[in-house]
Amino acid sequence: MITAAQMRAARALAGIDQKTLAELAGVSVPTIQRMEASEGVVRGVVDTLTKVIEALDAAGVELIGESDSGGRGVRLKKKA
Repeated sequence: MITAAQMRAARALAGIDQKTLAELAGVSVPTIQRMEASEGVVRGVVDTLTKVIEALDAAGVELIGESDSGGRGVRLKKKA
């Protein structure tokens, strides 16, 4: 799962705009806009969500899930 806030933060951290994320994920810009404008957890077609998450991962951003020690977030992945 990914929240709209995580998605916006991940995109900002990667330094890409909505159009670029849409191109990387193979989805439309309006789809990205709708996802980022939603409240809380992004809902949508699982395939589309997977594509967006994979695109953010490929851009070097790691999504952090909610845990006992803290809330959801994003961070840059460690370089190998």
